[in-house]
Amino acid sequence: MGSFLWVLESTEKYRFPYRVTIRKEEKIILSLFVQDKWPGAGKHIFCMRDMEEPSSNYQEIERVPIISLNRYGKRLSVVLDRAQNKRCDFLFLKKKYKNKEGEYEQIFWRTEQGLKEHRPKVKLTAKGNHHLHILIDINERYPWKFANCNVERAQLKAGDYALLSESGIIAVAERKTFTNFIGDIGNLPLLHMKLGELAKYKHSSFVVEANYSDFLNPCKLKVYTPSYLSKVLAEIFAYHPGFQIIFAGNRKLANEWTLRFFQAVMSHEKDNIPTIVSEVASKYETKKDFTGGMYYDIRREILEATEDTFTINELRKKFPLTSDTKIRKVLSDLREEGYIENFGKGKKSVWKKT
Repeated sequence: MGSFLWVLESTEKYRFPYRVTIRKEEKIILSLFVQDKWPGAGKHIFCMRDMEEPSSNYQEIERVPIISLNRYGKRLSVVLDRAQNKRCDFLFLKKKYKNKEGEYEQIFWRTEQGLKEHRPKVKLTAKGNHHLHILIDINERYPWKFANCNVERAQLKAGDYALLSESGIIAVAERKTFTNFIGDIGNLPLLHMKLGELAKYKHSSFVVEANYSDFLNPCKLKVYTPSYLSKVLAEIFAYHPGFQIIFAGNRKLANEWTLRFFQAVMSHEKDNIPTIVSEVASKYETKKDFTGGMYYDIRREILEATEDTFTINELRKKFPLTSDTKIRKVLSDLREEGYIENFGKGKKSVWKKT
């Protein structure tokens, strides 16, 4: 989790006095020349891609761990592990030349505060269209309807409906009625296996033609109690955190949700984005293993990994990218909670677990 870094350097260039790099450990995966250290309130900063040879003249200003790095259409979104100035994105655009053939690249650095104050016109990142190629499993009885789509029957390895592109199946949806779902709960280990198989696809969903409240309604249940089913549903969500489970309410809404889901997936996959954004996002997206940030990493280190006695200098060496303010905040909180005590002052100060 901590291998992704945000590094800001000064360049001594007149137009682009700073360089921002995103690194995985020490490998630079994105490098941009920028016009300021951080976009001010209501401002977007114009950026230029770094095409130069590596220089030793750049002076490092800050180095911060990255929590999240993801692509949303033409945007590369970054979240830093710090309290302020932590959310931003880079918008990559292609513009046609006015007086000649070809395109040129425009890159804008935008922050959370800037987006709030500027209030740009809202546009859907994934607009979608009806011209889809949808596969329906041959075992599906009374299948959903997909108007204006190319629909065909096929033997699907997983799911009841699949979205087909030039590269193969890119999304699947498993359809369940209230009765079907209740029946599957009768063999919970097998249901987990099926959901695990669905989750291996890049985009997958489990669409139920019922409301969540239906599974907690004693009048609709014959075998299970509402208490048991609430625990089963909670277990399913806990065991498959990256998997979409949708309680659509009824057949019509489930059909509609799946169509819109497939449209958005296709739009996202076909979005004409700069190669650099696609490569960075697909190869280096942060894993879904975030546990609260550096504050909790330090806290866990003190409670679980360090010796019974330790010094603040030992923590500084283990967390070189963390400010003294944050380290001292963790120490202060743990002392107030009764987990550690402090003895001595200044350089002789020692902390001890209670």
